[in-house]
Amino acid sequence: MSQITLKRITSENWREAIGLSVTVEQQEFVAAVTPPAAIALAKAYIRPDGKMVEPYGVYHLQEMVGFFNLHYTPDSHEDYWLFHLFIDKRFQRMGLGSTAIQELIKHMREFHPACHRLRLTVHPENDAGKKFYKKLGFTDDHILTHGEPTFSISLKA
Repeated sequence: MSQITLKRITSENWREAIGLSVTVEQQEFVAAVTPPAAIALAKAYIRPDGKMVEPYGVYHLQEMVGFFNLHYTPDSHEDYWLFHLFIDKRFQRMGLGSTAIQELIKHMREFHPACHRLRLTVHPENDAGKKFYKKLGFTDDHILTHGEPTFSISLKA
């Protein structure tokens, strides 16, 4: 059993999410504001492009160690996006990000069975991020979305 769980951000745990951060060098790769979860939580309220936006905390045991937003068009096959994924600087280099992605893929298959492909963008200068996602099975789609390379992974069984 995985020691990583994903929990929706609610009125009960949003302050934990706001307390998470990354290193100064990583900030531009996650969000344009500090703390990085602030803009992601605002998007959940605003719903850019009319998409559903679900913010999640990444928990290791019972402690929130990371965060991400899932943006999607309900029941579409291809319009599912992962944004603002990060692991707090105190918990990096422990394999938690990889395990969080594996848990997200399980979550997608269970709760979003119509989804055939999960997409994300990576900052053009984030070589470590590109390598990380490729190692997990994401492929470079060779297109830019909002000026950033788009990567995706097939979720079809």
